[in-house]
Amino acid sequence: MSMGSKLAQARRKNNLTQEQLAEQLGVTRQAVSRWESDTAYPETDKIVRMSQLLGVSCDWLLRDGADSPEGTAPAASPVTRLLAQAAGRRVQLAFYGDETAIPCDWCVIREFDGAWANVEFVKEKKGQRENQLIPLSSIRSITFIKEKGDA
Repeated sequence: MSMGSKLAQARRKNNLTQEQLAEQLGVTRQAVSRWESDTAYPETDKIVRMSQLLGVSCDWLLRDGADSPEGTAPAASPVTRLLAQAAGRRVQLAFYGDETAIPCDWCVIREFDGAWANVEFVKEKKGQRENQLIPLSSIRSITFIKEKGDA
């Protein structure tokens, strides 16, 4: 089954129209239509976001022969693997929209579980350390900050 067919199947299973999915992804309905007809392919960040919104794995969407979305553990998610690497290290986070904002240059992901991450950050002007729970679905990108000793 092609990626487009899998996307259409998962979208319908979640009772979403192409328009509704497009709105949640910040793209046009025509883009979703092109993805479903296999005439274009979404960017990687869109694939990750789609898998979260539709409750399927990126592997299921992308791999030939992976015809069942069941049996994929959340730990297989690219976001989860990236968060495991980022835990305890300085990172910069970028978010979808303005739903979550951390007012700092860098932060440290202390722990994550399910759909949430506990993030520690230092307030820019006050120098105070604070923790904030943020939804994983709001994270658009994670950039690792090189520290002394990193190659």
